Amino acid sequence: MVDVSSKPMVRRTAIAEGFFVASPDALDRLESGDLPKGEALGTARIAGIQAAKDCSRMIPLCHPMPIDHVQVDIERSEPNRMRMEAQVSVTARTGVEMEALSAVTGCALTLYDMTKAIERHATIEGIRLVSKHKEEA
Repeated sequence: MVDVSSKPMVRRTAIAEGFFVASPDALDRLESGDLPKGEALGTARIAGIQAAKDCSRMIPLCHPMPIDHVQVDIERSEPNRMRMEAQVSVTARTGVEMEALSAVTGCALTLYDMTKAIERHATIEGIRLVSKHKEEA
């Protein structure tokens, strides 16, 4: 891992986004909770939070982070697209970009898993870092 011991403790926030794409009918059912596996939106939010917390276990050279806050939002952005956004904050010597990206990815994979029984052509698209910033602690 990179040695960050000489860096100051700073409040850092990262925001990532991604899109889950499926048929309008599948997304209607996802939103109403009418899926064989049950209510997907809440489950996907929790999966995203857990993915942010477990990032250093999934990505070998990431530092374990004492995360202060994770927020995962899911909204329908188009008839066939759900937009997922994760905001992760920490007071530490290194940033939380990977944690935010992991949160969106975990959320997206959960939506995929929970809808695959009714939607064979779903895709996950555009996972990216939207912003990161730091302020003195």
